[in-house]
Amino acid sequence: MKIKKAIIPAAGMGTRVLPASKAVPKEMLNIVDKPAIQYIVEEAVAAGIEDILIITNRGKGVIEDHFDHAFELETNLKDNASKQHIYEELKAIANLANVYFIRQKETKGLADAILRAKSFVGNEPFGILYGDDVILSEDPVIGQLCRAYEEFGFGAVGVKEVPRAEVPKYCSLDVTPLRDNIMKCHNIIEKPSPEQIISCYSILGRVVMPPEIFEIIEQTPVDQKSGEVYFTDSMVTLAKQSGLLAVDFVGTRYDMGNKLGIMKANCEVALTHPEIGEEFKAYLKELVKTF
Repeated sequence: MKIKKAIIPAAGMGTRVLPASKAVPKEMLNIVDKPAIQYIVEEAVAAGIEDILIITNRGKGVIEDHFDHAFELETNLKDNASKQHIYEELKAIANLANVYFIRQKETKGLADAILRAKSFVGNEPFGILYGDDVILSEDPVIGQLCRAYEEFGFGAVGVKEVPRAEVPKYCSLDVTPLRDNIMKCHNIIEKPSPEQIISCYSILGRVVMPPEIFEIIEQTPVDQKSGEVYFTDSMVTLAKQSGLLAVDFVGTRYDMGNKLGIMKANCEVALTHPEIGEEFKAYLKELVKTF
């Protein structure tokens, strides 16, 4: 079944990038000249996704504004012959896809945010693109996962091998090879201790799920310490009940909930930017001489 829907959980508080995220949602922090969440929406659209639900919370109305028309600004640009390209670019943002919004009224974790999308998704498979993760690739990563789902009929998680020392920040997967860069996932340990690490494969920001995941989330026990349902627990149940794939995706991932990740994204995207790339490269060459 062709996947046409996706959700973007963007309800986190952005505490790792304060004070930048105090008044500006971390999803709206820029990478050169576009906010991070626009890169994520563009990835979904490039993969053939037509309907996108962005899950927000209080104080993130600016995300809705970004994907809407700005009529006064667009009118002023339209009448300025030298700024027609900017006008076309702004107009295109509002027409990228059918973009919808819903609020997660309490910050209760990723599984709860995903559950807000149950009526939007209906009885269809769907993509999940984490709002913290910008992944750049000529072949959209969510599209790579969609193709795996369509071929094998199982939910899929996008993974990469990370340095062993960093695995405890993410998760560790028990996987066996299936074909090429596609593996069968048998178990997931969230934020493992060094002794619990099964492999250095971790889930990084992209998932495709069947609609059954909503019922599984609803039946997953609440963690007694946090009071939350962990999405990882629900995916483990899915893996054991019907199967789960792990796709070692092709792409460069930037953690936009991390200060260093934001700086890496801006630097690397700027180096290939058609307007400023060459000048920025020359600037960096001179700058590094002074350190």
